[in-house]
Order: sequence, then C-alpha cells, then structure tokens
Amino acid sequence: MNATERLTRQIGFVLEAEKLKAVLRRTSPVGAERRENSAEHSWTLALMAVLLAEHSNRPVDLDRVLQMILVHDLVEIDAGDTFHYDAAAVATKAERETRAAERIFGLLPDEQGLELRRLWNEFEAGRTAEARFAGALDRLAPMLQNFHNAGGSWLRHGVTSQQVTERNGNIVLGSERLWEFAVELIREAEAKGFFAGDDAG
Repeated sequence: MNATERLTRQIGFVLEAEKLKAVLRRTSPVGAERRENSAEHSWTLALMAVLLAEHSNRPVDLDRVLQMILVHDLVEIDAGDTFHYDAAAVATKAERETRAAERIFGLLPDEQGLELRRLWNEFEAGRTAEARFAGALDRLAPMLQNFHNAGGSWLRHGVTSQQVTERNGNIVLGSERLWEFAVELIREAEAKGFFAGDDAG
C-alpha cells in the first residue's frame, strides 16, 4: 500500500466515524430535552478519564484508557446503541457489535485496524485495569445524567433502582470509590422519586 492509498483509507475511516454523531442514546445531556449522541458520550468519558483517573482501583495507562474510550462505541455506527435495560437488545448485542467491529476497523490500514480492534476487544473483555476503569466511567456517566435530569431515561423507560444497582455493579471492578459514589447517588435518587415505582421520601 502506498502513502496515498494509506491516507485515503485513514480519511475514509474518519468520515465513517462521523456517523457516530447520528447514533442516538436514551439519555439526555444534563439540562437538555434532546437525546445525546454516542460521540458526545465518548467525549464525556474522555473528560471523566482525565479528571478521575486517580480513583481507579489500580494505576492505569491514561493514554490507553483514552484510546479505548475513543473507539469503544464506534461499532454502534452499524449496531446502534443498546439500552442497558432492554433485555432483548442486550441478548443480541455481542453478535451485532462483533460484526460491526469487523467491518468498521477493517476500513483502516491493516496494522491500525488490528490495533483499534485489540483496544475494542480489551474494553469488551474488561480484564485489564484500563478496561475496567473505562467500563466504570461508561456506566457512571448515564447515571449522572439521569440523576441530574430528575430521573431522565430511568423514569421514561420504567427503570427501577434495583435494575440500576444490578446493571452498574461492575463499576466496583474499576473503581471502588466511584461505586461508593454511585450507590449514594442511587439512594438519593430513590429518595427523590427518580425511579419507576419509587415515591419521593
């Protein structure tokens, strides 16, 4: 592959990644009525990673965390965003996203495509300190949004406090401190009536 072909493939990948801005999530930005897109979500996680890395259970390579965050949702260009509380969608998530990863990362020059695919696989497997910390941020961000939007998508989609606790418990694998914070957030949200079936205290 010559330099021109390589650059053409790299630019093509960037243009494909632009499509992530059109993938809508169920959550809304704090204080906004509209739904956020997956590219905005990735930006929020990157900012959180820079600010909150000190709270990781183990020291992390921040550059690797940021790279993982940048690529972790690119598969949603094909697979769409999977709402954590939609059991049917969660059941097919791995298959849909694996197919998407093959196509999307395959757009790049081989060695770059393989490296980004390795980063995506590492995030999905959640075995390294970096992946676990990135995963913790991925779970915490929508909790912050829903809390500061007075229940947000929790109320719109009938989500209970028990569901939120169970679905986000993996935060503790990346950061015990952030999980403690999340538990307090859930308790306060319960008291305010931000979940389906909850009454304000």
